[in-house]
Amino acid sequence: MSGSFSSIRAGTPSNDDDAVYARAQELKIIQNARINSRAITENDLQSIASLLSVGLGNDSRYFLNILTRLTKHPTPTGYPKYGYLMEHNGALVGAILLIFTKVQSDDSSIIRCHLTQWYVQPPYRAYAALFFMRALSHKGVMYLNIPGRPIARLFLPVQGFSKYSRGQFFAFPGLHLMSEAVDCKIIETPSVPGVPYKTYERDILLDHAEYGCISFWCVTSEQAYPFVFRKRLTRNVFPGVQLVYCRDVADFVKFARPIGLYLARRGIFLVRIDSNSPIPGLKGKYFDDLSPRWYKGPVQPRLGDLAYTLFAMFETHAGVF
Repeated sequence: MSGSFSSIRAGTPSNDDDAVYARAQELKIIQNARINSRAITENDLQSIASLLSVGLGNDSRYFLNILTRLTKHPTPTGYPKYGYLMEHNGALVGAILLIFTKVQSDDSSIIRCHLTQWYVQPPYRAYAALFFMRALSHKGVMYLNIPGRPIARLFLPVQGFSKYSRGQFFAFPGLHLMSEAVDCKIIETPSVPGVPYKTYERDILLDHAEYGCISFWCVTSEQAYPFVFRKRLTRNVFPGVQLVYCRDVADFVKFARPIGLYLARRGIFLVRIDSNSPIPGLKGKYFDDLSPRWYKGPVQPRLGDLAYTLFAMFETHAGVF
């Protein structure tokens, strides 16, 4: 994606006389300038990190760490490795970081894009919506937005996003005294199960173990079931994890007891799961409108898959909940 925004007229300035005049002069300069967007390259990384640091408040090393990890991410061919930037006469004025991933299932695949961090300098906010829309212009892509800031959710419906997960279910798997799978054995990554498993799911477990996630198989006599969790804290006190990946949330219910015992031995008693309601057969409590997930595209994401999102790939971003 690349293009010029210079034909777009900017918005109305504020009502304060001095501010109006200054803003009008500023916009006049901008309207007579060339504003372009293009894919971020490796040569832009330090500048992008500095821009996002100023605009979003985190240390530039935090953003540089994200960009460096994206360098190693297996981005599908034909999509930007880092995202897009906006330039005014060649000077960096905005950026949006995107994580493109080929998401596989048993019989199909789709390109998914997680919209992560984005910022546009105040004088260029009139162009921000167009910049954002151009970043979402790839046909056939499933766009995923997991907004960390509540104010961001106000704009998502306007941009064509819909909720696919309304809330969070807080599960306590250690409270389950019985198990549906009595022959279950947990095998940690990178061990290879001695029963049938899917190769692409082993890749997910290996990649996320490298990201610092808890990755393992629940193995029965018939097949292996993959699970990935990211450590997080509840209210800055209680250790917990977010379910990042499983084949089906019903699998977590099935293996709740062995998973609960495995996590409890590591001091973890709470599992947070994307959900739209209480989960049948699972002990815990559902909280509506807590960390909703949004999407835009031809296919609705399934619950139980946050693989290769910013939350899964970066421990510092997982934070607390």
